[in-house]
Amino acid sequence: QVELVESGGGLVQPGDSLRLSCAASGLTFSRYAMGWFRQAPGKEREFVAAVRMGRTYYGDSVKGRFTISRDNAKSTVDLQMNSLKPEDTAVYYCAADSSLIVSTISTARQWDYWGQGTQVTVSS
Repeated sequence: QVELVESGGGLVQPGDSLRLSCAASGLTFSRYAMGWFRQAPGKEREFVAAVRMGRTYYGDSVKGRFTISRDNAKSTVDLQMNSLKPEDTAVYYCAADSSLIVSTISTARQWDYWGQGTQVTVSS
């Protein structure tokens, strides 16, 4: 019943910006931690960003370039990506969980719900 739908992916050049959005349904949105992960071919799913209890968390590779935000009234969580690099190329997934602890926030298997993903390609 929980559904997460990502949008906003596409093809951009290095240095460009892109904003991803995730729309959630079937859950009491404000009670869930929301996050973004990404996965490139042959790589493990990598933690990108999360927001939990009003605090934000970022993976080292995106810190200072990406910003996560949520709108509880709209049940959406966005990921603003600036200064994009080719190594940011991946499928980006939205995730939700109602009972995460901080120590596990970057571990993909600890999250309960996932979207289908949206492709982000950064190439010149």
